[in-house]
Formats: sequence, structure tokens, C-alpha cells
Amino acid sequence: MNTPTKDINLALLIDVDNIAYRYTENILSELSKYGKVTIRRMYGDWSQLRLKSWLSIASKYSLTPIMQPNNSPGKNASDIGLIIDAMDILYSGEVEGFCIVSSDGDFNKLATRIR
Repeated sequence: MNTPTKDINLALLIDVDNIAYRYTENILSELSKYGKVTIRRMYGDWSQLRLKSWLSIASKYSLTPIMQPNNSPGKNASDIGLIIDAMDILYSGEVEGFCIVSSDGDFNKLATRIR
């Protein structure tokens, strides 16, 4: 998205394994310049105590926690779940823009496909 347009619907998909919860307010503030965030999801294995802070802010920011249990060592279930959801959302036509929040380079191909 190059030009801010406030009349488009956006999807916010957060990989909580790779980003700190304290950035949420800034992320949403920046997104509000581009449109309305109509889908707000955060992906993680909520049985992990280190993600408790994310759950504590979920209702404040209307974020839907998506449980992605990490049953296989070495595999990142959160990444896979986020990618599947992103493609479903893309083909549903519900939104005109995406914001994928992560510090993980695994989403480069997804971003290219969405573009």
C-alpha cells in the first residue's frame, strides 16, 4: 500500500512468536491511516506462558487469538496457520489490504503472492 486510503478494509495477522505485544497500539495506529482493520487475528500456542501478555491485551484491541499448538518439534504451526488463513481471506475478497506482523522471513513468499 503506497497511498493512504481510509475507506478500505484491512486484515491484521500477527505471528505472536516473533513480535512483542507492546507494539500493538502503534501497529493499529499506523494501519488506521490506510483503512479499517476488519480482521484482527493473532496466532500462537496459547499454552505457552511466555504468550500470556498477548492474551491480556486481546480484548482491548479486539484481537482474535487463534490457537496453533506446536505438536511437532522444528515445525512452526503458527506460521502455517497464518499462511492458510491469509490465503482464505485473500480469496474471500473481504479485504483490500493485509498487514502481516512478524520478524520472521518465512512470510516473504506469502507477501509476494498477496501483492
